[in-house]
Amino acid sequence: MRFSRIGAPGHETPAVEIDGIHYDLSTVTRDIDGAFLTGGLEAAAAAVAAGSLPELPAGGRVGAPLAAPGKIVCIGLNYRDHADETGAAYPAEPVVFMKDPSTIVGPFDEVLIPRGSTKTDWEVELGVVIGETARYLDSPADARRHIAGYVLSHDVSEREFQLERGGQWDKGKSCETFNPLGPVLVTADEVDDPQNLALRLWVDGVQRQDGSTANMIFGINHVIWYLSQFMVLRPGDLINTGTPAGVALGIPGNPYLRAGSTVALEIDGLGRAEQTLVQA
Repeated sequence: MRFSRIGAPGHETPAVEIDGIHYDLSTVTRDIDGAFLTGGLEAAAAAVAAGSLPELPAGGRVGAPLAAPGKIVCIGLNYRDHADETGAAYPAEPVVFMKDPSTIVGPFDEVLIPRGSTKTDWEVELGVVIGETARYLDSPADARRHIAGYVLSHDVSEREFQLERGGQWDKGKSCETFNPLGPVLVTADEVDDPQNLALRLWVDGVQRQDGSTANMIFGINHVIWYLSQFMVLRPGDLINTGTPAGVALGIPGNPYLRAGSTVALEIDGLGRAEQTLVQA
């Protein structure tokens, strides 16, 4: 199934998307969140099969397809070509950092360039949404059953804040609006091979990223197993799994985003998003 949330910020209606049409799920669930992903999928499937869901009007704002994750966990330097372009050695273990969950906005919402920023950067990423609590998993083979689904995620970054201001990466990753998400959350059963998905991103019509999840250093199952050794992953948590080559940090001249820039991004089977940058 393909889930979305339609409506004004803070007032989104949970929906299931079928052939491009959104159907109202509010009789089944309050929202697309951890509670729904844990126990509501069968009820949603039954409502779809019964044809009992009302159609939502076309043209409404598309919100992030996941409401209020408990945490966003990110994996840095997880694509070989991205590590190569930044001159970094391949990590021996996953590089883990956290991102403020309140950074999530809709896939077509504006992204704010922080005050004082001159190095706001883009990163198309595969987002993995947890559907079952994971703690101390025995092996990566145990990970897949803990995945609810996959989503297109934009891990916007401010490189000066991240790399030049001391401390951890979080402050270059957690600025307001720095995680556009969606348009849809696609359940795991509909993604045949999450390690063979193409990711693409354009800035002002110029393609900057063209990669594949096959190029990850640490695969999705390994990442979930690894994280479960250090923290409890709970239903509704989001994991951003890294970005391929082509970020401004690694391009000669470093063409960072400016007010008025437009970023379009997509992942095979997970939809397309587009955001315009504005000054905070």
